[in-house]
Amino acid sequence: MLLSLYIISTAVTGLALYKTIVFIFNQMPKLILPLEFKFIQRLLNGRMQMGADYGMSAETANHMKGPATPVPTSVNYHFTRQCNYKCGFCFHTAKSSFVLPLDEAKQGMKILKQAGMEKINFSGGEPFLQNRGHFVGELVKYCKDTLQLPSVSIVSNGSLIKKSWFQQYGTYLDILAVSCDSFNPETNEMIGRQQGKRSHLTSLYQVRDWCTEYKVAFKLNTVVNTYNTDEDMADSVTSLNPCRWKVFQCLILDGENAGVDALRDASRFVIQDEQFNEFLRRHAHVSCLVPESNEKMQNSYLILDECMRFLDCREGKKIPSKSILDVGVDQALLFSGFDESMFLKRGGRYTWSKADMTLDW
Repeated sequence: MLLSLYIISTAVTGLALYKTIVFIFNQMPKLILPLEFKFIQRLLNGRMQMGADYGMSAETANHMKGPATPVPTSVNYHFTRQCNYKCGFCFHTAKSSFVLPLDEAKQGMKILKQAGMEKINFSGGEPFLQNRGHFVGELVKYCKDTLQLPSVSIVSNGSLIKKSWFQQYGTYLDILAVSCDSFNPETNEMIGRQQGKRSHLTSLYQVRDWCTEYKVAFKLNTVVNTYNTDEDMADSVTSLNPCRWKVFQCLILDGENAGVDALRDASRFVIQDEQFNEFLRRHAHVSCLVPESNEKMQNSYLILDECMRFLDCREGKKIPSKSILDVGVDQALLFSGFDESMFLKRGGRYTWSKADMTLDW
């Protein structure tokens, strides 16, 4: 049966036959063994990619995807692991100094767009370290101006951003998220969220003001841990007025912030679920609050590392796929561990283009 399907799908390329095969494919979990099902799934995904190579429209190609193949609607590209901060709980640490050449990074963005990407988020490490922010700036410009993506965003600690960057690239950026775990300078210092003697909070408020001036939606990210779990941030967050306040529970990943091969030991930062829930209750009246527990967070992000490999976190550590530049997006997605249902459940789709936001600039 497998051989017959392969011969037919190879010999005839008509759309009607593809739809017939997809219909049969959808019934196969009931009829054949799981291993055979996975084999046919990969076969159809491969035929879909070949169809795209020969000029088939993206809409037609997407009809041919197997039911277990997620569409990479929202992707997080951690193009660097280097950072100027030393946050003790960091779960994407400086285990490599590699950064793809800009042209190859752009090619990756292009094939992700062809596969259905609507939102790209650039992160690190610290994305403004590479070429003083021009590397991420050129990626932002390419994704918005050339690829016409609905949403382009960055997550940064804010300490290296200059006003001149906004002047050059701000028009192409939808959202800038700045990470801040406390409004107490001493707490930020204990966590490691600062460099030298410069206050992290000074950078935070300056970047917020530039976002307003250059019409970039401002977002705030906070990791709840043992050092800030009892803090009341409501008034400070309200005064900053971010479009979203993402509140994460401190997450442990083997090989990153735990285990013998890790560069961090985040055990002293870990909090219990009840502590996290109490923090959420204390801030429930803050309208922009978007909470993410470990359960919601761990597998609900499509994460690309510096080599453009998807990172599968299902086993509590990061297991890389092959690079999308080598095997294509669909093949790499099979090894991403992405939980699309949890992505939707946690509110992964939202109003993410600044053109659609109602903001007081």
